[in-house]
Amino acid sequence: MAIQRAIAAEGKVDAGPNWLLRDLMGLAAVLAVAGIGYLLFPNNLALLTRITAIALLVLSLDLVTGYCGIATLGHAALFGSGAYAAGIAAVHFDITDPFAMAAVGAVGGAAAGLLAGAIMLRGRGLAQLVLSIAIVYLFHETANKASNWTGGSDGLAGISPDPVFGIFGFDLWGRTAYVFGIAILAVVFVLLRLLVRSPFGMLCRGIREDPVRVSAMGASVNGTLLRMYAISGAVAGLGGALNAISTQVVGLDSLSFTTSAEALVMLVVGGTGSLFGALVGTLTFMWFEDFVSAINPFHWLTIIGALLIAVVLFAPNGLYGTATQLLHRVWNKR
Repeated sequence: MAIQRAIAAEGKVDAGPNWLLRDLMGLAAVLAVAGIGYLLFPNNLALLTRITAIALLVLSLDLVTGYCGIATLGHAALFGSGAYAAGIAAVHFDITDPFAMAAVGAVGGAAAGLLAGAIMLRGRGLAQLVLSIAIVYLFHETANKASNWTGGSDGLAGISPDPVFGIFGFDLWGRTAYVFGIAILAVVFVLLRLLVRSPFGMLCRGIREDPVRVSAMGASVNGTLLRMYAISGAVAGLGGALNAISTQVVGLDSLSFTTSAEALVMLVVGGTGSLFGALVGTLTFMWFEDFVSAINPFHWLTIIGALLIAVVLFAPNGLYGTATQLLHRVWNKR
């Protein structure tokens, strides 16, 4: 019953026969927005690539927070682990193929997810939130102290990824990095849509709604959540690896509490429990932040704060969630 309520809360659209069409339309929208960004902002592809990397982080956060109900403010630990894993592989082990670096980043993020999940799942509620903050600070300090491997506070430099397929080099304009990142995002998005609709994804939604009843049904609650945390870590690690490949440097900011908090804010802005919402929230927040900071570099944080208050008060389900509800109401009245 808990699983059924969770599926119903997700909306009737996924349960109906039009889910494939909806997913294809969503993927087409992602690619269309990416193409428009490439054409309209050819001199700002570095920002768009950064948005793509952070979008992977927010998608991974949505898996554990939106679909499993795990409160966390330490997800940057997984993102930074992937970035450092890819960077260390390139600098210290000469693994410079971009696909291999992305794979190493995913493995590093998944390993960090297993470790962080095993610790966090021992707490509940506020204790879980505090544990997540402690984890991201521990990861940050570990990277700072292991300066022989990570570069410490100076950052890990000297990352030189090979051209994609031996043809498309990573130039100063960032064209290759952007297309490479969009390709990763598109593949991950499709796989995650399949995941959240699978029996495993439904089980995670059931745990979010009523973990006691799911446990009584014979399912392993902590085991399921730990597996989802590892998957989430792999996605976040891919984002970190993309960031390392595109910027060719990894800094301690990739493991910062600020990065974790901003990722959670982006998820809230877009809407939790929806992969589309995660993408909308990331794009909206980061574009608005860049736009406002360029116009008013002295008071832009005040404007950002006003935006967040407005979203929470007038769109409590996030921009995407609220827009979807309004469309459903309009459609049902027809």
